[in-house]
Amino acid sequence: MQKFLIIQTAFTGDVVLATCLIEKIHAFFPDAQIDFLLRKGNEGLLQQHPLLHEVLIWNKKAGKYKSLLQLLSIIRKKKYDRVINVQRFASTGFLTAFSGARERIGFDKNPFSWAFTKRVRHRMEAIHASPHEIERNLSLVNDFTDDSIYKPRLYPAQADYERVSGMKKQPYVCIAPASVWFTKQYPAEKWMDLIQQLPGHYTIYLLGAPGEAGLCSDIAQKSKNPNVVSLAGQLSFLQSAALMKDALLNYVNDSAPMHFASAMNAPVAAVYCSTIPSFGYGPLSDKSYIVETKETLDCRPCGLHGHKQCPLGHFKCAYTIRDEQLLSLIG
Repeated sequence: MQKFLIIQTAFTGDVVLATCLIEKIHAFFPDAQIDFLLRKGNEGLLQQHPLLHEVLIWNKKAGKYKSLLQLLSIIRKKKYDRVINVQRFASTGFLTAFSGARERIGFDKNPFSWAFTKRVRHRMEAIHASPHEIERNLSLVNDFTDDSIYKPRLYPAQADYERVSGMKKQPYVCIAPASVWFTKQYPAEKWMDLIQQLPGHYTIYLLGAPGEAGLCSDIAQKSKNPNVVSLAGQLSFLQSAALMKDALLNYVNDSAPMHFASAMNAPVAAVYCSTIPSFGYGPLSDKSYIVETKETLDCRPCGLHGHKQCPLGHFKCAYTIRDEQLLSLIG
């Protein structure tokens, strides 16, 4: 039996996008043992995943380098046949390089790629010609599978669906208004404008992490719509995904909830402010829409990951998006 380890210790959305590798490896090696390494805080995404044998957790807060060495010891004892690292950071490159695996696979931009048995070119040179992130991830395994595309997927448990079943009795829309980066986040007042104009018979659920509860509560209170319910901090990752699955539409930023929608094939409208879809992180649902300013702005995009504030102070990439662009997507 072959043993695989997939490494992705970055943000929540990056872990979701890396699940395409689980799907493809399982399809080609149905009897293989597949493990996944992620950072502490993201393990809920892969809880009870039916295709995974074990989820390894890197707890950086317990001492970054001490925990890294402990992880390396665990990985070496498991004697993996293939370690597949989708990141370009030295820490995970170190784990890959010294994993003891027969095949150590990763991108050429990783500082430890010199010790990999296979180095794959990371294709993100031109912002208007970059492949999707799942294509980049899958390129790591193409030589022992094929070049077909497998989408990311999450597996909420029955208990997750039961947790949100009572919220699905009326037609509803989900909105995930927050983002880690300010310039990726559609302004709160713009979300309020949208909420006030949505059809009155829709329930509107605001989704977010515990740290986003204040933002969601503020939007709910100021939107003057009695059908708004803030669920920020009340649902797990998989419960949120289970709720998004049956929404009439999920309004999101260029952030993790967009990838939740992709992994559930849920209808999604992705609002892009400072970033652009051609970076390779766009929505993958069968029913998906891109919402962005129709104005030509020389300053856009201003960065791959966004900024803590608009570099020019005007944030036109967000404020020039019209309400009609979002409203027209839902009946």
